[in-house]
Amino acid sequence: MKISFFGRQQNAITLIAFFAMLSGATVTFSCNALAQSVAAGAPAGGVKQGDPITLNFTNAEIEAVARTMATLTGRNVVVDPRVKGTITLTTDRPVSPAMAYSQFIAMLRLQGFTVVDATGLDKIVPEADAKLQGGAVFDSSQMVGSQIATQIFKLNFENANNLLPILRPLISPNNTINVNPGNNSLVITDYGDNLRRIGQIIAAMDVSNATDVEVIALKHAIAVDLAPLVLRLLESGGGVSGVPGGQADGSFKTTLVAEPRSNTLILRAANPARLALAKSLIDRLDQPGTQSATGNIYVVYLKNAEAAKLATTLRAAISGDARSPSIATATGGVTSAPGAAAAANQPSTGGQIQADPATNSLIITAPEPQYRQLRAVIDKLDARRAQVFVESLIAEVNADKAAEFGIQWQGALGQNGDANVGILGTNFSIGGTNIVNLALKGATGGASFASGGNFAVAHQTNGVYVLGFLARYLQANGDGNILSTPNLLTLDNEEAKIVIGQNVPFVTGQFTNTGSTAGTVNPFQTIERKDVGLTLRVKPQISENGTVKLTIFQEVSSVQASSINSPTGLITNKRSIESNVLVGDGAIVVLGGLLQDEYAGNQEKIPGLGDVPLFGNLFKSETRSRKKTNLMVFLRPVVVRDAAASDALSMDRYELMRATQQRAQPQDSAAVPVNEAPVLPVPVQPKK
Repeated sequence: MKISFFGRQQNAITLIAFFAMLSGATVTFSCNALAQSVAAGAPAGGVKQGDPITLNFTNAEIEAVARTMATLTGRNVVVDPRVKGTITLTTDRPVSPAMAYSQFIAMLRLQGFTVVDATGLDKIVPEADAKLQGGAVFDSSQMVGSQIATQIFKLNFENANNLLPILRPLISPNNTINVNPGNNSLVITDYGDNLRRIGQIIAAMDVSNATDVEVIALKHAIAVDLAPLVLRLLESGGGVSGVPGGQADGSFKTTLVAEPRSNTLILRAANPARLALAKSLIDRLDQPGTQSATGNIYVVYLKNAEAAKLATTLRAAISGDARSPSIATATGGVTSAPGAAAAANQPSTGGQIQADPATNSLIITAPEPQYRQLRAVIDKLDARRAQVFVESLIAEVNADKAAEFGIQWQGALGQNGDANVGILGTNFSIGGTNIVNLALKGATGGASFASGGNFAVAHQTNGVYVLGFLARYLQANGDGNILSTPNLLTLDNEEAKIVIGQNVPFVTGQFTNTGSTAGTVNPFQTIERKDVGLTLRVKPQISENGTVKLTIFQEVSSVQASSINSPTGLITNKRSIESNVLVGDGAIVVLGGLLQDEYAGNQEKIPGLGDVPLFGNLFKSETRSRKKTNLMVFLRPVVVRDAAASDALSMDRYELMRATQQRAQPQDSAAVPVNEAPVLPVPVQPKK
């Protein structure tokens, strides 16, 4: 509405505000008119930001009310085109612009719209799209306004997945709640007032469920015997299903550990109810036995140790303690130690500790205090012993080369019937072939040339062919590669041995009475059999820092092929290593090696003529040989401390062998229908 004032048309709301300022009166505006005025573009210069106002919007357009609120609060408000409709917003008394803006947001929320703060710009959008807009993000330590925002709650004790089904019904359907398992946090997008309420709920539930550590001293029972029994009762579903506050999440489990030295139980429960239940069970089970205080008989079943060996060790410990039954007092006197008289009366043979090999158990006859001491020692000695997997690699490479070259010739000088006949020629023995011997054998029909290339010429003399020229060429190469990988798995401080080879007989003596007058022949031989092949003997000892001390004996032997039919007996080639080494867990160490290079050369020639270049080869014979041997022995110990590591190692080697067999399958053939080779079966994983 316009009013003529001093000859000019002025806005009615502006004039009313002006006169109210002059008179000091309080004026209540009808916000309907104010909204229409702002919507028409009229200035609201008479209304200062921060002054109390009374809201009186009746069926006003949302966009017009939003512009009015922007003018009153100084905010930048943008209305989404999809936001349509009217709202009614009234107040009975003047309120601050901030309170008026909060009521405006609440009214929008009732109609399915909301305000999202995006870097200083308030966007009025449908509530379903608010979570996709660029709203503010806060952590659990920051205050959130009344608009839609995203807040991150980091949990310290409770599992975020456990709170998700509890908080999801408290979130409006159009907003979201998500879990980040990486840092155990909740990401919630919702209205500020609801975020504050959810924050209070999370703070009340995010507390440590586990109780403090309780140390319970036992009076009669043995801690190591009672701990597994009580823990089994606490973890069984039937025994504690009705306990209030029972543990539903595996992250908070009741922990019960026995401390043998002081015969106490260390308890940490998931909640106070579980703590009270555990204490009640322990108190009921910690009762005196029905037997007398002296002469009690106890049976201890061993898990890892050998009963006979452990009994001997314990008897030696008791007999050593019995030899010093008294202790010195603080004043210098001597008094009897507790239990010393009973220990001294025990026989030196240690009759109070006996082993039962059938059940691998110990039978102990001792008073309860002494039994507790023995039980503490037994628990320490009856521990699972670590194992050592020893991998060894033996690599041997041989290379033999030989070359021979020689020319021999023989010739007769003169005619048949001459008084003197001359013989001229060369005669060499290198290579095992002599022209003269070969000619003599040829006359009887038993001549045979040596291996290699042979070139001979026979000359007819007086009707007989006589070998007159012989040339021989030979080159031989021999390569060998021996690769052995013996592996052993043995207990700590226990010797293990593996032998891969043959048991070869060696003649050590023989006798025959052929020349006796009795006329009977009774020959006999004495034979000793020895292992020939690969032998590995190792004894590991694991130290506290993880290194492994190894006492090693390794031998590689073989029978020389040229001595198999020798009348003097067999010849064996042997390479052995015996040493003590210190190796880290999983490290590789070289035990020893052999690097051998042999060269041999022989030459026979006629002096002078054999030295003539090129032409001298007709008057000489030469042979050369070279032999190289490379032998290296490597070793790698791996400590296997538990069953899981042992299973993993076994499955790894099993799969390696199975894959090798699968790759060695024959090719499919229609002519030969057998197309499958044996393959190891698929391993079955043990049940946990």
